[in-house]
Amino acid sequence: MTHKQAIIVGGGPAGLAAALRLKEKGVNDILILEREKLLGGILRQCIHDGFGLTRFGESLSGPEYAQRFIDRVLDAGIECITDCTVLDITPDKVVTAASREHGLMQLQADVVLLTMGCRERTRGALATPGTRPAGVYTAGVAQNYINLQNIMVGREVVILGSGDIGLIMARRMTLEGAHVKGVYEVQPYPSGLPRNIEQCLNDYHIPLHLSHTVVDIRGRERLTSVVVAQCDERFRPIPGTEEEIPCDTLILSVGLIPENELSLAAGVELDARTRGAFVDEHCQTMVPGIFAAGNVLHVHDLVDFVSLEAEALADSAAEYLLQGSLPACPLEVKAGNNVGHVIPQRISGTRDFTLSLRVRQPLVNVSVVVRQNGREVLRKKMRKALPAEMIQLPVKAAKLTDDADMEVCVE
Repeated sequence: MTHKQAIIVGGGPAGLAAALRLKEKGVNDILILEREKLLGGILRQCIHDGFGLTRFGESLSGPEYAQRFIDRVLDAGIECITDCTVLDITPDKVVTAASREHGLMQLQADVVLLTMGCRERTRGALATPGTRPAGVYTAGVAQNYINLQNIMVGREVVILGSGDIGLIMARRMTLEGAHVKGVYEVQPYPSGLPRNIEQCLNDYHIPLHLSHTVVDIRGRERLTSVVVAQCDERFRPIPGTEEEIPCDTLILSVGLIPENELSLAAGVELDARTRGAFVDEHCQTMVPGIFAAGNVLHVHDLVDFVSLEAEALADSAAEYLLQGSLPACPLEVKAGNNVGHVIPQRISGTRDFTLSLRVRQPLVNVSVVVRQNGREVLRKKMRKALPAEMIQLPVKAAKLTDDADMEVCVE
């Protein structure tokens, strides 16, 4: 069995950023395990710009953003094994992996960093009625076909869901000569970023239909049409509102799910709201020495936040390696009124940390309020708060008490 100080599972933006920060902190025995043949994660197929505005102060494409980290990782001499599948992680940090080049490997780590990203919800997860013809893709698969494999997936397109990848694919398909007939969203508000609504739909005159969903998929060999219907406030189709739309392609952009099967194998406890791990202010899971950051922890809207979160994780992991443990975090952080979820879920009350949260629904002229025992710790006024945009708040330890749980509300 080979021993490593730090094993990073996933070579996407979170894994690369964490590896570099660990190296800067003096940790030299680092191994990145990546399932794909190339490092970079999902960024390799995101050829549109808009990445790096927060992290680098300039607009980059996805491959450009990833390459900056990849070049630095390679220059630093950090060991990477690509085309490698991690099969199992145990609570005592034994990682079992397999690759064509190295065969079956068992690796003992002092710390394990989970940076596996997330996967897309599929048609099966939606249980959409209808036949099973060709022409139904998730947005990420369609993006992969067009941008990496130069394969056009269809000409007459309907998009279900208004997630950011779906909005970007609406523009991409239009630029490739396809006719996007509309984007249909079951919620009464869009789930993508406002800038993508403006740049990908409005600029190309692609209609967005809110409170609509697909209720039937038709076609034998190839998709021939979908049936859409309006939905009520409980997301149930309203009888009599059905409309058949001829098309040869249906693209699904209906949410992302953190990739946490390996986390469960390691005994990591998951949060039902984020579908990621319960973590403390150090990004450490409930299993000592196992950390999580990036989209495997909770879905981010900007890759810049993924990199920054992974760097904070690496700081904590380096401290764990140096000291053998981290300060206890006995205080719970609870999501209150209008808050969908919060990260971290536990804090020590003795250190500064960054609070990440999302609201449940679009709100205007509100305040994010942090309280302990009814005492107001922090208040931030916001003109607009959207579920699509993650809110991040720095919280100073000087304002906290170390004997009371915390509640976060939007009011």
